[in-house]
Amino acid sequence: MKPCIWYVSKYVSPPAKASAGGRGYLIAREWARMGYRTVIITSDSNQLAEVPRLDAPYLLQEVDGIQLYWVRTMKYAVAKSLRRILSWLDFEWRLWRLPKEQLPAPDVVIVSSLSLLTILNGFLLRARYKCRLVLEIRDIWPLTITEEGGFSRWNPLVLGLGFIEKLGYRYADAIVGTMPNLGEHVAGVLGHARTTHCIPMAVDEATLAAGDELPADYVEKYIPRGKFIVAHAGTIGITNALDTMLDCAESMKDDPRVHFLIVGEGDLRAHYQGKYGHLPNLTFAPRVPKQMVQAVLSRCDLLYFSVHVSTVWKYGQSLNKVIDYMLAGKPVVASYTGYPSMINEADCGTYVPAGDVAALRREVLRYAAMGAPQREAIGQRGRAWILANRRYETLAKNYLAILFGERAGDKVAGPGA
Repeated sequence: MKPCIWYVSKYVSPPAKASAGGRGYLIAREWARMGYRTVIITSDSNQLAEVPRLDAPYLLQEVDGIQLYWVRTMKYAVAKSLRRILSWLDFEWRLWRLPKEQLPAPDVVIVSSLSLLTILNGFLLRARYKCRLVLEIRDIWPLTITEEGGFSRWNPLVLGLGFIEKLGYRYADAIVGTMPNLGEHVAGVLGHARTTHCIPMAVDEATLAAGDELPADYVEKYIPRGKFIVAHAGTIGITNALDTMLDCAESMKDDPRVHFLIVGEGDLRAHYQGKYGHLPNLTFAPRVPKQMVQAVLSRCDLLYFSVHVSTVWKYGQSLNKVIDYMLAGKPVVASYTGYPSMINEADCGTYVPAGDVAALRREVLRYAAMGAPQREAIGQRGRAWILANRRYETLAKNYLAILFGERAGDKVAGPGA
């Protein structure tokens, strides 16, 4: 019988019911298909997912060959709130009390942030089952909240999370991150090098199937004809740093050739519409279902994403947005100052410094001046690269080598190792 893998994360859900948290599920599904006994333990407080209603503290389901264990946990509405931290604590308490006798004993336990607190339960599970423990980092905390959340490095929450982070990096049997340069951060925290492994985001096979077409009235209302369209599709929030794109649109309001399109919803949409909604070369379009995203992107000419200037990006990115963009076969321009990956590896677009409106404008004009065949060739390089390098079946096999290979040593693995 093949070994048993437990994947524990407060935020993981089947991808058909979630806009975030699908990666862990898709990797686990591949393990189940390969015959590994696979257990996912998660909570019902993922705001970006459709979760079952739990009338009892726990619900065990069998889905896609996975034993999916839901833990009823305190809910919260605002991400930056005390109630979110209490929800983390509630999950850990209920995870510790979870009736584990219903589950096969694990040979390896993966705890995936967020919540970083789960590593503490991971240590207890390792001691109980004499199994391996893998710490997976999807968001680098507490660095993210000090760099982008406005928290002081001396905040008690930051200090506490920093202590737990260091424990995890020091005592886990292996460290996995979705970002390619995590090893540099881990070395900085520990004061010495330690092996890290990169298992990034990948292409969900469901997105490779023919997606749904857009309603005709959506196209007519929101996607102008005869324009060079620069688009951002996704959440409109503080971490998306859309001010650079919007200021660029304002600087180009007298250029009739180029039109900027923002597709999605989020906390800052109303603010941005109030500030920039008067621009004749800018359209805010409502979000579309996941199965229609590619239909939107296919009608655009240049796809855009941006980040704030932040130390977080020094360690790289593996964003679902970039995967969707590359899959669309369109050139990508990114306002991004950090460790480069994907776009540069595929040679399918350009990085410009984060926050630099003038640099973004130059790139928009350069792509607009290109012939369509040249842009098509650039975009298709991205699609070919993503299909060759970011399939969940391949990543699941790479992950197995980490889970059941030699124990992590003291030498830093290279990007993507």
